Amino acid sequence: RLVVPPGQGTRDHPPALAALRDRLLRAVVSCFKRHGAAPIDTPVLELRETLMGKYGEDTKLIYELQDQGGELLALRYDLTVPFARYLAMNKITNMKRYHVAKVYRRDNPAMTRGRYREFYQCDFDIAGQFDPMIPDAECLKIVHEILSDLQLGDFVIKVNDRRILNGVFDVCGVPESKFIAACSTVDKLDKVPWEEVRSEMVGEKGLSPEAADRIGEYVQLHGGLDLIEQLLQDPKLSQNKLAKEGLGDMKLLFEYLTLFGITGKISFDLSLARGLDYYTGVIFEAVLLQQENEHVEELVGVGSVAGGGRYDGLVGMFDPKGRKVPCVGVSIGIERIFSILEQRLKASGEKLRTTETQVLVATPQKHLLAARLKLISELWDAGIKAEMLYRKDPKLLKQLQYCEDTGIPLAAIVGEQELADGVVKLRDVSTREEVRM
Repeated sequence: RLVVPPGQGTRDHPPALAALRDRLLRAVVSCFKRHGAAPIDTPVLELRETLMGKYGEDTKLIYELQDQGGELLALRYDLTVPFARYLAMNKITNMKRYHVAKVYRRDNPAMTRGRYREFYQCDFDIAGQFDPMIPDAECLKIVHEILSDLQLGDFVIKVNDRRILNGVFDVCGVPESKFIAACSTVDKLDKVPWEEVRSEMVGEKGLSPEAADRIGEYVQLHGGLDLIEQLLQDPKLSQNKLAKEGLGDMKLLFEYLTLFGITGKISFDLSLARGLDYYTGVIFEAVLLQQENEHVEELVGVGSVAGGGRYDGLVGMFDPKGRKVPCVGVSIGIERIFSILEQRLKASGEKLRTTETQVLVATPQKHLLAARLKLISELWDAGIKAEMLYRKDPKLLKQLQYCEDTGIPLAAIVGEQELADGVVKLRDVSTREEVRM
């Protein structure tokens, strides 16, 4: 019989890659913990109706499960909607949480770019009523810390606000019913040129060519505090209530980011839209920058590695009384980062240790299995990571070779002489130095 791999867009992780992912997740989680987040977990299944209508055009990517138990279920698409459902269900109005788990999308997989149908997400969220932009600034600081810590190279964190974007659409003459459609089109600007975005707006989304051109004047702008000031003076935008609120908060956000000392990597970018329906305020996305080659100084984005924003209305959608809990959060694109690290590992040819064994218990002569079993048991009970070969009488060379192959740094050797003297010979595998103790 033919043994087939698992479904399309999924993959097995051999020990070296599983160990690499483990290291990566530990680095991310330690940052979340440093910022005072508590872990939660939710089921991989949600009611279908919980997920529907929350993801804009991407709702079609939700994995629906065939109805067997009388309930219409689906696999979770992200960790944000389950979090909002959890808050509403348990009437929680204040929480800082992180969640690391797999999510499922019926997408066309592009495995090389880290796009799968089953993949991990790492989320950090702050729920509760607080003063504006303080939790939002912390989310951006977290992205900055994680990307700096992982040493992935240069990056930029693009920031925008849904209210500014909706204000722009409004003053450009887009009817409110088309805001969300216009949003998901603008969101493609990082992948395709403005001409294509413009023709989609006019051709598919039914905007007038004049409105599209006016939008084009705004969404191609990016900068920092100077741009915020410039837009606050803009005769049309400054008259728009939504845009004015958004720009006021954006100015506040930049003040806090200046205090955190990270504005060098932040860009206020009016083309950033993020396709999800549930964002209500600040939105952000981190992009890795890559020099295409040595001769060109032009920096090119290699795809988003983190994203998030404020979603003040989502919890209210699940509350029978519509009570709102303001939330802001960030999701680290662990798969994208993982595929970059994986390619680097391949290119370097470096061997990654897949186990954490500290010592191999070895014997140089025959008939000493009992001595090995007694010693290894003592080591395990003392919390020491130890292994031995599953042979009654292995050759010493073979045991030491095993240490070399798997990267075990020490061998504890007990021979007849050591047993008689009541000592153990400890051998440093790389330097071959030995001490009796």
